[in-house]
Amino acid sequence: MISILSVVGARPQFVKLAALQSAIENHEQASLLDHKIIHTGQHYDESMADVFFKELDIPQATINLGVGSGPHGLQTGKMLGGIEEVLNEVKPDMVLIFGDTNSTVAGALAAVKLHIPVAHIEAGLRSFNRRMPEEINRIASDHISDILLAPTQTAIQNLRSEGLEDRTVFTGDIMYDILLTYTKVAEDRSDILNVLGLGKGEYYLATVHRAENTDDPDNLGAIVRSLEESSKSRPVVFPIHPRTAHSIKRHFPDWSPAKNLKVIEPVGYLDMLKLINHARMAFTDSGGLQKEVFFLGCPAVTLREETEWLETVEGGGNILTGCDPLKIRKAVLYWEEQIATQSIDFGERVPEYFGNGRASYATIDTVIKYLEDHRCA
Repeated sequence: MISILSVVGARPQFVKLAALQSAIENHEQASLLDHKIIHTGQHYDESMADVFFKELDIPQATINLGVGSGPHGLQTGKMLGGIEEVLNEVKPDMVLIFGDTNSTVAGALAAVKLHIPVAHIEAGLRSFNRRMPEEINRIASDHISDILLAPTQTAIQNLRSEGLEDRTVFTGDIMYDILLTYTKVAEDRSDILNVLGLGKGEYYLATVHRAENTDDPDNLGAIVRSLEESSKSRPVVFPIHPRTAHSIKRHFPDWSPAKNLKVIEPVGYLDMLKLINHARMAFTDSGGLQKEVFFLGCPAVTLREETEWLETVEGGGNILTGCDPLKIRKAVLYWEEQIATQSIDFGERVPEYFGNGRASYATIDTVIKYLEDHRCA
């Protein structure tokens, strides 16, 4: 029996976990795989966590640490202690971590100190901006993990430049796996467009949650004004992250959204896929959403100065604007011109960058091989 333990705590990780769980259940060696899940509780309410487990048929976490929000050091420290306690009890053969959150780096640290091998799904991403907490998390996690599961060739190049090539395996992108499975499901099950009274191509979609944008009142104000400006021509659907809602209330207590800026509560995965699939354009500072809109052929305006997903820019589907209202306006005009002339065609390049949609199976194969090789060593 091979015992695998996954550490997750945030929305994008639940999506990746769903793909992995499906691969485990359908793998040719499924009977030999024992999979347990630690949910750190980093995202802990219904809209940010529970709905993903329900919609994506993920088994309830074996252990929920219930850490909740808080300053980075305090939150990571609580996770580290809780994960260590679980690892001492469960004694898995391998710990899987997913991405760049505090849950990821806490899982990696807890495992490596107990000499338990670690596999990092979505390894090798780099924004080259060390002011981002996520950048520190992903660098630290990569350098202490035993297997680095790279989603793109750019990620492989980044790891090679840091001397980590020997631990690196190209798998493709695990979020692409789950999107291929659930896009049709979202079309059938989600009623979000009817609820909002919107049709295909009639609206823009916006998400904002990065600390560099939400914690800086100048950046946040510039983004909100740009969204309101864009809403003068088309409705902007804005599922608002709790952090963003809190920051707006704190920095702009008298603000109320413009008529066509549709601020709604966070939505589940199926509703978000439906919104992406029918949006005319997306504004975002999310790494995951940059990919998902690229996968579905929706042009993106990324509200950051850099991206760890260079493929979306090189592939012609993403424009980086930061928080500059002028750059945002120019990007919107560019995309509107491309849409008007039916020149949006980057969707066909997705497999070239992100693999064949079987990254989750490649992940399980790599984990099994690693453990078999090291048991025989």
